[in-house]
Amino acid sequence: MNDDLQKRIQDALANPQNMGELANADAIGTVGNSECGEMLRMWVKFKQQDGRKVIDRATFQSFGCETAIAVASLATELIRGKTAEEALALKPEELAGELGPLPPMKIHCSQLVEGALRAALSPQADTCTKPTESTTTSGNSTAPTLLDSFSKPKSGGVRIQFLE
Repeated sequence: MNDDLQKRIQDALANPQNMGELANADAIGTVGNSECGEMLRMWVKFKQQDGRKVIDRATFQSFGCETAIAVASLATELIRGKTAEEALALKPEELAGELGPLPPMKIHCSQLVEGALRAALSPQADTCTKPTESTTTSGNSTAPTLLDSFSKPKSGGVRIQFLE
């Protein structure tokens, strides 16, 4: 990986946007890559704007490399204000935003983000689900975490889609 790309990734990681759970999300998507062990979950919340249903906010959690985290951070900003159809029309290289073209060994990072977005937004995907609520020890209700899908599997809950 060239030094310029590494610097852009480090800049994105220095101030990551939209990391963490999104309570009361309208849709969630989780994907994983069995080859490298990375997983990414994306939460999406919609709002009505000018008679259209657009993405108000998107957040993510990742078990992944720096590049996947940087792409997810940039992508959650990029899709804000777009309809689900407009967000789904974005190509993996567009989701990488200001990082620019990724080297072949890192393309899977943008594909991971695209997969989570598709899992959350695609009308045909049975992975597009209303999140179930989990309760923390303090009694506050939060959206399910990526760790929850490992520690407390639920029937009919989140389905993990492995990428090719």
